This record gives sequence, C-alpha cells and structure tokens, in this order.
Amino acid sequence: MISRKFYVQLIIRVVILSFTALVMAFVFFKTHYILSILFLFFFSLQTAFLIRHLNHNNRKIAYFFNSIKNDDFTLRFPEYGSAKSFNELNRSLNILNDKIQNIYIKNQAQEQYYQEILKQAEIGILTYNKKGHILFANPKVEKLLNYTPLNHIKQLAQVDKKLYELFNNLAPFERMLFQLTNERETIQLTIKSSEIVSNDEVLKLITIQDIHNELDKKETDSWIKLIRVLTHEIMNSVTPITSISESILHYYKDEDGIVETTQIDETKIRMTAKGLEVIKNQGNDLMSFVQSYRSFLNVPVPDKKIINGYEFLEKVKVLISQEAGFASISFDILKKSEDLEIYADEKQITQILINLSKNAIQALKETDHAKLQFVLGMTTEGKKYITVQDNGPGIPPDIMNQIFVPFFTTKKDGTGIGLSLSKQIMHLHGGSLTVHSIPNQETLFSLFFD
Repeated sequence: MISRKFYVQLIIRVVILSFTALVMAFVFFKTHYILSILFLFFFSLQTAFLIRHLNHNNRKIAYFFNSIKNDDFTLRFPEYGSAKSFNELNRSLNILNDKIQNIYIKNQAQEQYYQEILKQAEIGILTYNKKGHILFANPKVEKLLNYTPLNHIKQLAQVDKKLYELFNNLAPFERMLFQLTNERETIQLTIKSSEIVSNDEVLKLITIQDIHNELDKKETDSWIKLIRVLTHEIMNSVTPITSISESILHYYKDEDGIVETTQIDETKIRMTAKGLEVIKNQGNDLMSFVQSYRSFLNVPVPDKKIINGYEFLEKVKVLISQEAGFASISFDILKKSEDLEIYADEKQITQILINLSKNAIQALKETDHAKLQFVLGMTTEGKKYITVQDNGPGIPPDIMNQIFVPFFTTKKDGTGIGLSLSKQIMHLHGGSLTVHSIPNQETLFSLFFD
C-alpha cells in the first residue's frame, strides 16, 4: 500500500515533468520565447519539488538506519500531520524500529544470561584474537591464573613465562597439562584450545580447569576402596586365628590358671594339633596376601623393545592354548592394521594378556558358542592397541568401578591382584588399560600404547 502510493505520486510527478518539458519545447519552437521561459521556470520548480520529495524520504531512511547502527532506538517519526503516504511510511518505520528494538533487547538479555553462566562456571574460559588481545575472560580463569584484569596474553608472562609461551604457541584443538606454582599453591591445570569465528574474525577459545582437586578426590576414593579390601582380607585371615587360639587356650588354662597335665587327654591334644594346623594355613594365606601386595608395589621398570604385534600375539596364543577350557572356545586374532609394531616390555605385556585371557576363558565356561578374540589395531588419533574380547556373561555394572581396585575379587580362589597389576604395568608403559562390557554380549579389555 505504501509503495503503491509512493510510486503513484512519483509517476504523476514524472508525467507532469515530461508534459511540461514537451509543452515548453513546443512553445519554444513556435517562437513564443516569453511563454517558454515561464514553462522553463515551472519545469525547474517541479524538478526541485521532486528532488526535495525524494531527499526527504532518503534522509528519513538514512536517519533510521544510522540510529539502528548506533543502537539508538529513540528515533520516532510523526505518524500524523503529513501526507497520507508519508504518515503510513513513518508508521511502518516506527513499527520496524520497535521490532528491532525488541530483538535487540532479547539478544542483550540472552547475552547477559550466557555471560552470567560463564561467570559462574567452574572452568576458566577466555578468548583472544591473533594479536593476543583478550576479548573475554571469566572470573574463574582470573582466579586460576591469579591475575586480574586480563587484557592481553603478554600479561601471562608475569604469572609464568612458560605459561605465556604455551599460550603463544598453542595450536588449535590442542590439549596440554601445565603445573602452575604461585605464592599460594601449586595447581595442575589442563588447558584445551579451539577456534571460533565471530564477526569474520578467527578467535582462540581456551578452557582451563584445575584437575588437582579432582585428582585428590580420585586418590582419596582409591585409598578408601583399597583400605576396605585390605581390612576385609586381613579380617578374614585373622578372625579364625583368634577364635581357634582362644579355643586351644581353654584346653590348657582356666579361671584358676594353667591346668594340670593329668587333665589333658588325647582328644584335647588332637584338637590342639588341628587348631595349630588351621592357624598355620591361615598364617600362610596371610603371608601370600602380603607377598602379592609387595609384588604389586614392586613392579620393575619396563624393558621396552620394538615388538611385531601379530607375531607377538601368535606367541601369546600358544601360551594360553595350554589353559584348561581353551579347546572348547573359538579363538582368533584380528588385524586391523598391517605390520603394526609396539614398543613395550614383551614379558610384562604377555603377563597382562595371559591374565586377561584366563579370566575370559573362566567366564566363558557356561557360554554357548564361546568366542575369544585378540584385536590388533590403531585408533584415529594414532594410538596402537591390543583388545581382548569375549562374548561371555560380562561384568555387572555395580562392580565395574571396583575391578581395578587391588585385591578386589569375586572369585573364591582369586587374589584380586591381576587386573590392578595389569593396569599398573600399562601405567608404567605410559599407556592405559580400559574396559567395556555389555552383559551377555561382549566384554573388551583394551591395552593402549602411545
């Protein structure tokens, strides 16, 4: 409606101008010079009015866009008192101004909301451009780095020169660990980098987290689990010894003191011998338990050599083929990477694979179509791995987080040292041992090597 009226008025003005020009030309060629001068004046006047009309609208729209550009929404156009087409145009510009203002207010509120979330986050977050200017830093990152305000990454040199060098050379999508020491404490930081594009400018987004507290919590949890298992095992061994010792003591001592030798019969002597034998066995079990604990703490430093992965697994296969129950299962070795070599201690890794295979074979005793498989491959990140996979009953979710705790076991004749020792060996190799289990479908123990 507005455009139609505007264009109608514009067309009328152009038509009048054209008609005036034609009449002026006709009069001029008829040698009516005075009349042609009057028409020329009238033509010029109409042209001036047309230009004024267009400039008035142009200025109005220019003012509108300038105010929007400067986030100024106070500009209002009169909706009454002018030509009808101008009033409608002014009304539409005011409506558009209100809508843009509402969108701006909502965006501002949303930005403040996200800013508040970032301020309350327990992870330090900052962004900086290619010149090193820090565009945003939440309070947590200033607290972690013990520096405020942060405006440029060069300020980090005052915190720690190595930290500044790390930020200056940090590649996109890189993750680093950094130990920061200040006058208050020493903290362990994990620093992650990524890139974002904002207003056609590439920015680095850095997240910083203090993992020291998390490590302390994990360490405390591990000690609690270990102490619980140690207490359980020691009490299981000591309780019978205490009970039997008290029973034997009653044979030879009563309220009045040591009994007479005449009161000791053959039955008491036999019961004493049996009791002492039980005490001896319990003592040996306790000594074995302590010895396993010592072996866990005294794992030798790995003697690493380059090992051909497939040939190595073939040797392990020969060793586990002697285990009871191996003949009743299906076993194979899957190569996902050809000619893969591993830098590791062959004896220690063999110990891990044999232990995992024994556990799998025992778990597969009552499984139909039992399968055990070694998988040799490399991840997309370039980490080499060996996986021991079976289709047995799996590991119940409620004990999944305890299977690597030293001396934790669900077997009657188990020591609970195998998995924890295996994980310790992988730790000394600079790698890791992980587990994934879906009950009655698959269980995977994976050895990862750097």
